Amino acid sequence: MSGEAELTGVAGWAVDLMETLGGLGAGLAIAAENLFPPIPSEVILPLAGFTASRGSFTLFEAIFWTTAGSVVGAFALYTLGILLGRDRLRVIWGWLPLVKMSDLDKTEAWFARHGKKTVFFGRFIPIFRSLISIPAGIERMPPLIFGVLTLAGSLIWNTIFVMAGYVLGENWHRVEPYVDGFQKVVIVTVVVLVCWWVVARVRQLSREKNAGV
Repeated sequence: MSGEAELTGVAGWAVDLMETLGGLGAGLAIAAENLFPPIPSEVILPLAGFTASRGSFTLFEAIFWTTAGSVVGAFALYTLGILLGRDRLRVIWGWLPLVKMSDLDKTEAWFARHGKKTVFFGRFIPIFRSLISIPAGIERMPPLIFGVLTLAGSLIWNTIFVMAGYVLGENWHRVEPYVDGFQKVVIVTVVVLVCWWVVARVRQLSREKNAGV
């Protein structure tokens, strides 16, 4: 299967954008991926390397612009978190079934202790890579710290996949199955944990009701 045969859908759109705008196009594609997680960075990044290997722009430009796009997209979601704010979050939280305000308090305390590590290492986890920026904004993590951690994590992640696409050339698509498998593991793990939490919380509420709490 050649790389050319793969250039349809999101892949075709991304390559057209990159070939039209150069490295800036790669940055815009990754910024869009941050704002719309269903757009897979695991496809966009190797494609940026592949496009660089065809001479549309340099490898350095591919890494620079995709990392810039990651930071810009992350700050957009960080700003969304700031606009949402803790007060609005607590109001929304109060509307949700099965949760307690104490759960939110514990989550905020946990993020206060581990937020820096979460922002950095979250850049290596599909879906969470984008979403983690919102609680960072809600908790008003200092912008400079958020930016440095996002830049460092994104630079590592982007460099790995851009380099893979650059080296593999038209065989860039060989990267996708491995990351797709990792993403499925992450999603299944999250679903299992959420189901376990719901069952445990329903049982707890049932016990409290029977005890007359």
